[in-house]
Amino acid sequence: MNYLRAIGFKRTDGLPDDFPFTLPAIESLDKMNFSVPVTFLVGENGSGKSTVLEAIAVGMQCPAIGHQDAEFDELLLPAKHLAKHLTFTKSRKPKRRMFFRAEDAMGFTLRVRDNMADLKEMEDHFDQTLTGEGRTRAMGSVRGQRMALESRYGQDPDSRSHGEWFIHMFNERVLENGLYLMDEPETPLSAIHQLSLLSLLKARITEGCQFIIATHSPILMALPGAEILSFDSYPVKPVAWEDVEHVAITKAFLNDPESYLRHL
Repeated sequence: MNYLRAIGFKRTDGLPDDFPFTLPAIESLDKMNFSVPVTFLVGENGSGKSTVLEAIAVGMQCPAIGHQDAEFDELLLPAKHLAKHLTFTKSRKPKRRMFFRAEDAMGFTLRVRDNMADLKEMEDHFDQTLTGEGRTRAMGSVRGQRMALESRYGQDPDSRSHGEWFIHMFNERVLENGLYLMDEPETPLSAIHQLSLLSLLKARITEGCQFIIATHSPILMALPGAEILSFDSYPVKPVAWEDVEHVAITKAFLNDPESYLRHL
């Protein structure tokens, strides 16, 4: 059973007439069900899928993987505005929660690197200023925190390529019994790494995880058993993989690229 089963508007008063409520997909929203472990939100840029995903992250209090926590992120103000007017139908509480946006990955890398540097600086400070048992305990505490980060992310988080870092981070942070929201995770991933992500999703489904993912990737959307919700029609409704516009265009281009390129 999913952790989040549905969202909908409270409908107790009239809705605001400003963004994001003016987006057709949101304006026409009545209830959005999440009936399977993996739900993909698809649609053109600006259709509202990312805003809805962000509002779910706010409403479900999912910590963000990024350079700062979601509660301090000004880019999430429209999503917070939307979340206040939504109801969240839940069945149980997830052991873990995470909200991930592709553009935040490098910020998270820098955050981890800076934390490791700060802990090393604290360790050196304690080494120079404290003595006896207090010195041993203080140095041991910060060293343990630094070593835990190194064990999880490596001594130099910047040493991996963008795509390699993504896959490594997913493997470290996407664990059993969790609710995971992802916004265009395919952005830095090659086709091979997208297949690696698919494999991870499939494995974690069997371990009690639920995923809601906004994506443009035909590869990710092809995950067996997933439901695809299209934001290109109003109200938002399920659509078959082969009927997703991005899938159709990609297939047509790969079958006959010349027919597209000759007009450029």
